[in-house]
Amino acid sequence: MDYRQLRYFIAVAEELSFSRAAKRLHVSQPPLSTQIKAMEEELGTQLLSRTRRAVELTQAGHLLLEHARRAVGELDLASETVRRAARGEAGVVRVGFTDSVPMLDMFAELFRSFRASYPRVKIELRHMSTAKQLQAMADAELDVAIMRPPLDFRPAADLQVHVVWRDRLMAFLPLDHPLAAAPGKLQMADLADYEFVGMAESGCGVGDQAAMLCRRAGFVPRIAQEAHELRTVLSLVAAGIGISVLPSCYQQAGVMNVVAKTLDTPDAESRMLVAMRSSASLLPRRFVECALQAASRSGPPLAAEVAAAGR
Repeated sequence: MDYRQLRYFIAVAEELSFSRAAKRLHVSQPPLSTQIKAMEEELGTQLLSRTRRAVELTQAGHLLLEHARRAVGELDLASETVRRAARGEAGVVRVGFTDSVPMLDMFAELFRSFRASYPRVKIELRHMSTAKQLQAMADAELDVAIMRPPLDFRPAADLQVHVVWRDRLMAFLPLDHPLAAAPGKLQMADLADYEFVGMAESGCGVGDQAAMLCRRAGFVPRIAQEAHELRTVLSLVAAGIGISVLPSCYQQAGVMNVVAKTLDTPDAESRMLVAMRSSASLLPRRFVECALQAASRSGPPLAAEVAAAGR
């Protein structure tokens, strides 16, 4: 039996008339009768009892009708799902994001608007460092990456990368730290004599840029303690374990006993990027479009792509 035969049988079984079923299906009656007869021969049993005045389902016909409706419904659903996926309206999009992404208002705006526009799309969120996201993109294990790489980041040729957020890295100090009450901005060199709280995981874009700032200021930071998440880094700063350099959005983290100080260096600029492969299908492209729209609503105008900013 095939899909067409099942549709024909359902129509006849529901109409209990070959002529009405043929009209409903927009086919002539002889081919309809031929297909029903072929089904009966294949199954080795009569499905419909025919008289000059009526058509009735046999017991076997009643049983088949239940399964036929279910099978045709599943096939119709599968076909519609495939068509929606081809239009970028259904399927799964795998999205990586770094620690600081949920700290931004843009994050909530992006997922709210994307779900509203594409309710049949499932989003698989993966919390990953910038380096791991880039590797996952290269291995085709991610569709979209939302990351915060160092300023000297240069995307691979097969990546399409857009800036969606700009802010700055700041020095975060315990409330009773000697530099906490210092007037004005801090120089990176001012931090050289103090211990740092750093990231335990290599490949963190924020950690890599902070290390770069220290090197350019002429020192290597002394790491007193490491943590696996930036929020934990901030909590350790509050506990007086050391100081750290983090994105300005962490001022909104709600951690007590921490002071954020502006760093007087242009190198402290930080960017949040959204990336997809140049060969990405329509669904990841839809997601990136939503990300750019959310960014335009949540902050100042941004450069369209990293390449345009001096790749």
